Amino acid sequence: NVGISVPETHLEHLYFFRNRKMANPNATIPSGDERATAFKMAEVEMDYRVDLYTRLNNSCFDKCMDHKYKDGDLNVGENSCDDRCAAKYWQVVGIVGQLLGGQQHG
Repeated sequence: NVGISVPETHLEHLYFFRNRKMANPNATIPSGDERATAFKMAEVEMDYRVDLYTRLNNSCFDKCMDHKYKDGDLNVGENSCDDRCAAKYWQVVGIVGQLLGGQQHG
């Protein structure tokens, strides 16, 4: 055991078995340690994605929103700015990901 508490439900077992079979049709059922490691990796990935979304949200909100809150809805300028900001943010995240991915392989 790798020291990670992971519930071993039937659905979790099927999920890992299905994904492993798709990658390798001759694969065996993953061990408890393999499932625990996979769940830990998924947890880390989810934490990263939540953090990334929170940073995007905070950055674009600070840049684009009128902090006087005159109206309950976004005006056209705020909405447009937020769309452009989010698109640029994701573009930069993609570029950085490609650069980091290239460093790992090269």
